[in-house]
Amino acid sequence: MGDRMDGCAMLGAVETRSVSPVFVGRAGELTALTEALSRATAGEPQALLIGGEAGVGKTRLIEEFLDTACAQGAVVALGGCVELGADGLPFAPFATALRSLHRRLPEELAAAADGQQAELARLLPELGDPGSHETSDEDSTARLFELTVRLLERLAADRTIVLVLEDLHWADASTRHLLTYLLRTLRRGRIVVIASYRADDIHRRHPLRPLLAELDRLRTIRRIELARFTRTEVHRQLTGILAAEPDPGLVEEVFERSDGNAFFVEELIVSHEAGCAAGQLSASLRDLLLVRVEALPEDAQRIARIVAEGGSTVEYGLLAAVARLTEDELIEALRAAVGANLLLAVPDGDGYRFRHSLVREAVSDDLLPGERSRLNRRYAEALEAEPGLVRADERANRLATYWYHAHDPSKALPAVLSASVATRKRHAYAEQLSLLERAMELWDKAPAETRDSLRPIDYADAYPACGCDPDAASLRFLDLLAEAAVAARLSGERERAAKICRNALRVLDSDEHDPLRAAWFWTEMARLQSNLGRGDGWPEIARAQELVKGLPPSAVHATVLVGAAGWGMLRNPGPEAIAAAERAVEYARFVKDEPIELNARITLGTIMVSAGDTDGGLATMHEARERTIALGQFHEAARAHVNISSSLESLGRSREAVETAVAGIELARSRGLVDSAGWIRANLSESLLSLGEWDRGKEEAEELLRSGASSTKPGGTALLQLAHLAVGRGEPARAAAYLAEARTRYGTRDPIPQYTLPMAQVEITIAAAEGRLDDVREQFAATVETGFPPGTHRYGWPLVLTAVTAEADSRGLPAADEGRAEALALVRRCVRSLATPAPVWEAYSRQVSEEVARAEGRETAARWAEVVAAYEPLERPHQLARARHRLADALLVEGGRREEATALLRQAHATAVRLNARPLREDVELLAARARLSLSEEKQPPAPAEPADDTFGLTPREQDVLRLVAAGRTNRQIAEELFISPKTASVHVSNILAKLGVAGRGEAAALAHRLHLLDTSL
Repeated sequence: MGDRMDGCAMLGAVETRSVSPVFVGRAGELTALTEALSRATAGEPQALLIGGEAGVGKTRLIEEFLDTACAQGAVVALGGCVELGADGLPFAPFATALRSLHRRLPEELAAAADGQQAELARLLPELGDPGSHETSDEDSTARLFELTVRLLERLAADRTIVLVLEDLHWADASTRHLLTYLLRTLRRGRIVVIASYRADDIHRRHPLRPLLAELDRLRTIRRIELARFTRTEVHRQLTGILAAEPDPGLVEEVFERSDGNAFFVEELIVSHEAGCAAGQLSASLRDLLLVRVEALPEDAQRIARIVAEGGSTVEYGLLAAVARLTEDELIEALRAAVGANLLLAVPDGDGYRFRHSLVREAVSDDLLPGERSRLNRRYAEALEAEPGLVRADERANRLATYWYHAHDPSKALPAVLSASVATRKRHAYAEQLSLLERAMELWDKAPAETRDSLRPIDYADAYPACGCDPDAASLRFLDLLAEAAVAARLSGERERAAKICRNALRVLDSDEHDPLRAAWFWTEMARLQSNLGRGDGWPEIARAQELVKGLPPSAVHATVLVGAAGWGMLRNPGPEAIAAAERAVEYARFVKDEPIELNARITLGTIMVSAGDTDGGLATMHEARERTIALGQFHEAARAHVNISSSLESLGRSREAVETAVAGIELARSRGLVDSAGWIRANLSESLLSLGEWDRGKEEAEELLRSGASSTKPGGTALLQLAHLAVGRGEPARAAAYLAEARTRYGTRDPIPQYTLPMAQVEITIAAAEGRLDDVREQFAATVETGFPPGTHRYGWPLVLTAVTAEADSRGLPAADEGRAEALALVRRCVRSLATPAPVWEAYSRQVSEEVARAEGRETAARWAEVVAAYEPLERPHQLARARHRLADALLVEGGRREEATALLRQAHATAVRLNARPLREDVELLAARARLSLSEEKQPPAPAEPADDTFGLTPREQDVLRLVAAGRTNRQIAEELFISPKTASVHVSNILAKLGVAGRGEAAALAHRLHLLDTSL
C-alpha cells in the first residue's frame, strides 16, 4: 500500500479538482468487500468479481477498500491487464502483482519460492533464469499455475494478502486461464482475490464471457455488479467535486447527460468549469472526453497522443526518446497533463498512464492512420536503440507490437518471431499461437532476404532438428506451422491445431516433398484425433510409419515409433507394439535423443509387463524413472510413476502400487505437474479400493475431481472408481450417475479396453442388482465379442466374475432358464482366453469356476474352500468376504459343519460392516438368520422357541405371490392361480416391493433367490 500511496502523494501537488474527495454510495458493495477481508483474515480464502460499465466507479471502490485493508495490516498486491495496441502481455497482472509482493516481502517470497525459482521466474524474472531450454509439454502450463497458487498460499499463511487484478476485459488467454485455476484450487491461506472487468465490453463473443459463466458456477466466488449513480448520489458527487452546493439546474443537466456514470459526471463538470454554460456541454461522448485534452498546451497534447499509442503505461525514458523534446519541455508538458488530471504517474514512479482508459481510447482513436504508424515506428526504433528502456520480460512483445503497427514487415516478422519464443518460454502458449499466426500473416509480405536470414535454431523448437547446418538452413513456413500446431495443442486449442496440421499436410502434398516432416505432422494429427474424440489415431500413425519406412534413423522416425508403441500399449500390447517400442529406443539412441529414448523405454516396459515379462518390464521402467529424475525430466518421471503403479496393480501387488503412487504424487505436486498427479491419483484410488481401504480410495477420487487437472480421462477413472464403490455399497442409482459422467469424459470414438471393460463391469453389476438379467447377458456378450487383448486380464476377470455371479444368483428363476446355457458357454470361452499371471488372478479364476458350478447347481464346499484359501494370503478383503459367504452357504447346504460356517459368516460380516458393503452385509445377515446362527462373538442364550423372522416380514400370502413373481407371472396370472382379483395381486406386489426395499419385480425376484427367501433347505 505504501507504493500506491507514494504515487498518489507525488501527484498531489499538480492535481486539479475533478474527483470528489467524498466516497459516494457503494455502501453495500464496500461492506461485502470488508466482510470478505474479515473472513480471509480468519483463514478462509475469498474471491470476488467486480463488474460494471466503463467509468461507473470500479477503481474508486477498490481504492476505498484497499485503504481499509491497509489500515488493518493487509499486504496489497495490485496488477492490471495491459492493452498494448490490440495485444495483451501474457500474465501481465500476475507479474505486476508478484513484483509488488517481491518488493514488499523479499525474504518471505524467496522462502515461499524456494526450489521452484526457475519455474516461477517465467512470471517473475527477478527470481532468476526461467530455464528456457526445457521441453514444452502438456503439463508445462499447469505446472506453472500450480506453483503460482502454492506460492500465494505460502505467502498468505502468516499474513493477509489482497490480490487485485484489474481490467480483465483486456486479459490475455494465459492470464484468464491462470485466474481460473487460482479461483478453482485456492483452498487455504489468508488471501482475498479481487478481479474487475468492464461489463459493457463483454459482448457475446468476448473471450471473458465463458470464463465469467464458469466462475458463476463456483459457489466460492461472489460477483458484484456496480450500478450507475442515482440523482441523489450524483448530487453528492458534485458537492464533493465543487466543495459547495451545486446549482439545482446543473445537477439536473449533469445527471441527465451522464445517466449516472461517475466518470462522465467528472468530465461534464470539467467541461462546465472550463466555461461551457449549461446546455452547451459537448454533444458526443468522444468530444466530451477530448475537451480536457484540447485545453492543454500543444506539447502536452502531443505527449497525450504519444502515451495513448504506447500502451497502457509508457516508461519515462521511452516517452522521452519518442517525444524528442528537451527534458525541460517534456517535464512541463507532463506537468500540464498531470495537472489537468489527464495523466497519472505509475506507482513505481517510472512512467505515465491515462487516469482513465476511456480518455486514452478517445485520444488514440483521434489519431490519423499515418500518425499512428509513425508513432509506432518511433517507439520501435527507440526500443531497439536502447532495450533497457522497458522491463526485460516485456521487451520482445512490445517491440513486436510496435513494429507490426508500424506496418514494416521486414522489421515486424523477426520481431514477432522473437516475441513468440519469449512467450513460449513463459508457457504462454495461447499468446505464442497468436504471435505465430501474425508471423504467418507477415511471411509473404516480408522481403525474401529477410526470410532467408531467419534461422530455425533461433525461432523453431517443435519440429526435431533436421540434420541441416543450423548456420546455413533458413527458417521455412512449415517450421511456423509446426510451432503453431504445438502451441495450439498446448494451449488447449485442439481444433486450431488440427486445422494447422491439415494445412501443413496440404502444403506438403502439393508443393514440397518432405516425408519426414509429413510424418511428424501425421503423428501430431494422431494425437489430436484421439484428444478430440474423433478416432483412435491409428490411421494417422500408420500413414506416418509408411512415410518414414526405409529412411535413415532420425528423431522424427523415433517419434513416430513411440507413437505407434504408445497406441499399442493402450489398445493391443502385443508383439507389434513391443517391436515398435524397441525400435524407437534403438533409433533414439542412434540420433542421441535421450528424452525420446526414455519415453520409449517407459512405454516398452509397460508393454513387457502386459505381455508377461513382468520382472523385465518393471526393471525397464524403474531404470527409466531414475534416469529421468537425474536429468530433471520430471514430466517423464511422473509418467513412469503412472505406468509402474498401474502395472503393479495389474499384478495384484496393490500395496506396492500404493507406495509408488504416493511417491509419484509427491513428485508431481512438488513440480506442479497437475495432470500427472491426476493420472497417478486415479491409480492410487483403484489400488486402495482393491485393498479394502474404501473410504481413503473415495477421498482420493474426490480429490482428483476437485483438482485443476485439465485432462478428462483421469477424472473419468476417478468417477469409475466411485461407481465401483457405489455398487459395492448398494447404491446402484448413484453408481449409474457416476458411470454416465465417466462415459462422457472418456468419449465414444476411441474405445480403450482399460476404460471400456471396467465401465461394462459396473453396468452389468447395476443391471444384476436391479434384476435385469437379459441386460446383463446382452451387455456381457457385446463387451467380450472382440476378446481380451494382452494385459487386460485385470479388467477381464472382474467382468467375467460379475456376469457369472448374476447367472448363479438367478438360478431357480424360471424366466432365467432360457439362455443360461449359452451365457455360461460364453463365460467358459472367456476363461480360456484370460491369463492368470499373478496369484490374485488365479484366485479370480477359481472363483469364476465355482460360480459357474453354482449356476449349474453343482457347487461344493470343498471347491469354495479352495477359493477362500486362494484369497487368504492376498490383500483383497471384499473378495475374500464374498468367498467366505459362499463357502458358509455351501457348508450349511451340505450340513454338519455349522461352527465352521458361523466363523466364516462372522469374518465376512465384520468385513462388510467395516467397508459399509451393504449388499454383502445383507447377504450374510439373511443367511445367518435362516440358519439360526449368531454373528456375535459373545456367548448367546439358547435360541427362543419362536423362529427368527427371516422373510422381511412377508405374510404367507405375500410369499406365495413372491414365488409367482419370481417365476415371471404377471398380476393377472397371479390372480388366476391364487383365485384373487388382479387388483389384490397388484396390492400384494406393491407391499412386497416395499418390504424388500427394491424398485421392481425383476429386482425382487433376484433378491428372493439370492437370499433363499423361497428356500426351506437351511
